[in-house]
Amino acid sequence: MKEIILASSSPRRQSLLKNLGLCFSTISANIDESFLPQESPRDAVRRLARLKAERAIPVLEEDCLLITADTIVVLDGEIMGKPGSEDDALEMLTRLSGRCHEVITAVCIRTRAGGCEVEDETTRVYFRPLSKEEILSYIASGEPADKAGAYGIQGRGGLLIERIEGCFFNVVGLPISRLYLMLKKHGINLLEV
Repeated sequence: MKEIILASSSPRRQSLLKNLGLCFSTISANIDESFLPQESPRDAVRRLARLKAERAIPVLEEDCLLITADTIVVLDGEIMGKPGSEDDALEMLTRLSGRCHEVITAVCIRTRAGGCEVEDETTRVYFRPLSKEEILSYIASGEPADKAGAYGIQGRGGLLIERIEGCFFNVVGLPISRLYLMLKKHGINLLEV
Protein backbone atom coordinates (compact mmCIF):
# COMPACT_ATOMS: atom_id res chain seq x y z
CA MET A 1 0.00 0.00 0.00
CA LYS A 2 1.13 3.54 -0.65
CA GLU A 3 2.43 5.53 2.27
CA ILE A 4 -0.26 7.97 3.38
CA ILE A 5 0.59 11.39 4.79
CA LEU A 6 -1.95 13.69 6.42
CA ALA A 7 -0.83 17.30 6.12
CA SER A 8 -2.77 18.56 9.13
CA SER A 9 -2.02 19.32 12.74
CA SER A 10 -5.73 18.96 13.59
CA PRO A 11 -6.13 16.37 16.37
CA ARG A 12 -9.71 15.85 15.19
CA ARG A 13 -8.68 14.86 11.66
CA GLN A 14 -5.91 12.63 13.00
CA SER A 15 -8.37 10.92 15.35
CA LEU A 16 -10.87 10.28 12.56
CA LEU A 17 -8.20 8.60 10.42
CA LYS A 18 -6.94 6.53 13.38
CA ASN A 19 -10.51 5.38 14.07
CA LEU A 20 -10.65 4.06 10.49
CA GLY A 21 -7.60 1.90 11.20
CA LEU A 22 -5.50 3.78 8.65
CA CYS A 23 -1.72 3.86 9.05
CA PHE A 24 -0.44 7.33 8.23
CA SER A 25 2.11 9.92 9.19
CA THR A 26 1.52 13.62 9.71
CA ILE A 27 3.24 16.78 8.63
CA SER A 28 2.30 20.39 9.07
CA ALA A 29 1.16 22.44 6.10
CA ASN A 30 1.25 26.00 7.35
CA ILE A 31 -0.22 28.42 4.83
CA ASP A 32 -1.77 31.86 4.80
CA GLU A 33 -5.43 31.03 5.35
CA SER A 34 -6.68 34.48 4.39
CA PHE A 35 -9.66 34.66 2.10
CA LEU A 36 -9.51 36.53 -1.17
CA PRO A 37 -11.90 39.43 -1.91
CA GLN A 38 -14.97 38.33 -3.88
CA GLU A 39 -14.05 34.66 -3.39
CA SER A 40 -17.04 32.40 -2.69
CA PRO A 41 -16.82 30.27 0.46
CA ARG A 42 -16.72 27.06 -1.62
CA ASP A 43 -13.94 28.41 -3.83
CA ALA A 44 -12.01 29.59 -0.77
CA VAL A 45 -12.08 26.24 1.05
CA ARG A 46 -11.11 24.37 -2.13
CA ARG A 47 -8.23 26.76 -2.81
CA LEU A 48 -6.93 26.42 0.75
CA ALA A 49 -7.02 22.61 0.67
CA ARG A 50 -5.12 22.65 -2.64
CA LEU A 51 -2.62 25.21 -1.32
CA LYS A 52 -1.85 22.98 1.67
CA ALA A 53 -1.11 20.12 -0.73
CA GLU A 54 1.14 22.29 -2.88
CA ARG A 55 3.06 23.45 0.20
CA ALA A 56 3.64 19.87 1.35
CA ILE A 57 4.59 18.34 -2.03
CA PRO A 58 8.39 18.72 -1.65
CA VAL A 59 8.40 16.24 1.26
CA LEU A 60 6.58 13.52 -0.70
CA GLU A 61 8.37 10.42 -1.86
CA GLU A 62 7.43 8.89 -5.20
CA ASP A 63 4.94 6.37 -3.83
CA CYS A 64 3.21 8.59 -1.24
CA LEU A 65 -0.32 9.84 -1.14
CA LEU A 66 -0.99 13.16 0.58
CA ILE A 67 -4.30 14.14 2.19
CA THR A 68 -5.09 17.74 3.07
CA ALA A 69 -8.33 19.36 4.17
CA ASP A 70 -9.77 22.70 5.11
CA THR A 71 -13.06 23.38 6.91
CA ILE A 72 -15.05 26.59 7.10
CA VAL A 73 -18.27 27.72 8.74
CA VAL A 74 -20.55 29.91 6.62
CA LEU A 75 -23.43 32.05 7.88
CA ASP A 76 -25.39 34.27 5.49
CA GLY A 77 -22.67 33.79 2.86
CA GLU A 78 -19.97 35.04 5.26
CA ILE A 79 -17.07 32.83 6.33
CA MET A 80 -16.67 32.62 10.10
CA GLY A 81 -13.08 31.83 11.05
CA LYS A 82 -11.64 30.89 14.40
CA PRO A 83 -12.34 33.38 17.19
CA GLY A 84 -9.44 35.62 18.10
CA SER A 85 -10.78 36.26 21.58
CA GLU A 86 -13.61 35.37 23.93
CA ASP A 87 -15.48 38.45 22.67
CA ASP A 88 -15.20 37.11 19.11
CA ALA A 89 -16.53 33.73 20.27
CA LEU A 90 -19.44 35.45 22.02
CA GLU A 91 -20.32 37.38 18.88
CA MET A 92 -20.10 34.28 16.65
CA LEU A 93 -22.14 32.04 18.91
CA THR A 94 -24.76 34.76 19.40
CA ARG A 95 -25.09 35.04 15.62
CA LEU A 96 -25.38 31.24 15.22
CA SER A 97 -28.01 30.92 18.00
CA GLY A 98 -31.36 29.70 16.67
CA ARG A 99 -30.14 29.68 13.08
CA CYS A 100 -28.91 27.36 10.36
CA HIS A 101 -25.42 27.64 8.90
CA GLU A 102 -23.26 25.56 6.58
CA VAL A 103 -20.01 23.76 7.23
CA ILE A 104 -17.94 23.14 4.11
CA THR A 105 -14.88 20.91 4.07
CA ALA A 106 -12.66 20.50 1.02
CA VAL A 107 -10.46 17.43 0.83
CA CYS A 108 -7.44 17.28 -1.47
CA ILE A 109 -5.58 14.13 -2.44
CA ARG A 110 -2.24 14.47 -4.18
CA THR A 111 0.50 12.14 -5.31
CA ARG A 112 4.00 13.22 -6.28
CA ALA A 113 3.55 11.91 -9.81
CA GLY A 114 -0.07 12.95 -10.29
CA GLY A 115 -2.14 16.04 -9.86
CA CYS A 116 -4.46 17.28 -7.17
CA GLU A 117 -7.96 15.97 -6.76
CA VAL A 118 -10.18 18.27 -4.69
CA GLU A 119 -13.74 17.53 -3.58
CA ASP A 120 -15.94 19.24 -1.04
CA GLU A 121 -18.79 18.36 1.28
CA THR A 122 -21.43 20.65 2.77
CA THR A 123 -23.44 19.99 5.93
CA ARG A 124 -26.23 22.19 7.26
CA VAL A 125 -26.09 22.71 11.03
CA TYR A 126 -29.06 24.02 13.02
CA PHE A 127 -28.32 25.65 16.37
CA ARG A 128 -31.08 25.74 18.93
CA PRO A 129 -31.79 29.16 20.49
CA LEU A 130 -29.12 29.78 23.13
CA SER A 131 -29.25 31.91 26.24
CA LYS A 132 -26.38 34.29 26.95
CA GLU A 133 -25.57 32.22 30.03
CA GLU A 134 -25.23 29.05 27.93
CA ILE A 135 -22.95 30.83 25.47
CA LEU A 136 -20.76 32.25 28.24
CA SER A 137 -20.53 28.85 29.98
CA TYR A 138 -19.49 27.22 26.73
CA ILE A 139 -16.86 29.88 26.08
CA ALA A 140 -15.53 29.41 29.63
CA SER A 141 -14.92 25.73 28.81
CA GLY A 142 -12.19 26.87 26.40
CA GLU A 143 -13.50 24.63 23.64
CA PRO A 144 -14.37 27.39 21.11
CA ALA A 145 -10.84 28.86 21.01
CA ASP A 146 -9.36 26.93 18.07
CA LYS A 147 -12.46 26.08 16.06
CA ALA A 148 -14.06 27.71 13.03
CA GLY A 149 -17.38 29.21 14.07
CA ALA A 150 -16.31 28.96 17.73
CA TYR A 151 -17.73 25.49 18.38
CA GLY A 152 -16.85 21.81 18.13
CA ILE A 153 -19.71 19.42 17.40
CA GLN A 154 -17.77 16.44 18.79
CA GLY A 155 -17.45 18.01 22.24
CA ARG A 156 -19.64 20.21 24.42
CA GLY A 157 -20.55 22.20 21.31
CA GLY A 158 -22.81 19.30 20.37
CA LEU A 159 -25.11 20.48 23.18
CA LEU A 160 -25.79 23.67 21.21
CA ILE A 161 -27.00 21.87 18.10
CA GLU A 162 -30.59 20.95 17.40
CA ARG A 163 -29.93 18.88 14.27
CA ILE A 164 -27.79 18.55 11.17
CA GLU A 165 -28.45 17.71 7.54
CA GLY A 166 -25.54 15.88 5.98
CA CYS A 167 -22.30 14.31 7.16
CA PHE A 168 -21.52 14.60 10.88
CA PHE A 169 -17.81 13.92 10.29
CA ASN A 170 -17.70 16.82 7.84
CA VAL A 171 -18.53 19.15 10.72
CA VAL A 172 -15.73 17.57 12.78
CA GLY A 173 -13.35 18.38 9.91
CA LEU A 174 -13.09 15.40 7.55
CA PRO A 175 -15.99 13.86 5.59
CA ILE A 176 -14.87 10.24 5.87
CA SER A 177 -17.35 8.77 3.38
CA ARG A 178 -16.16 11.19 0.69
CA LEU A 179 -12.54 10.50 1.66
CA TYR A 180 -13.21 6.76 1.33
CA LEU A 181 -14.46 7.20 -2.24
CA MET A 182 -11.53 9.45 -3.14
CA LEU A 183 -8.95 7.00 -1.74
CA LYS A 184 -10.66 4.10 -3.51
CA LYS A 185 -9.92 5.81 -6.85
CA HIS A 186 -6.23 5.60 -5.86
CA GLY A 187 -6.39 1.88 -5.05
CA ILE A 188 -6.83 2.25 -1.28
CA ASN A 189 -9.94 0.54 0.03
CA LEU A 190 -10.48 1.49 3.68
CA LEU A 191 -12.93 -1.36 4.10
CA GLU A 192 -10.11 -3.81 3.38
CA VAL A 193 -7.34 -2.13 5.41
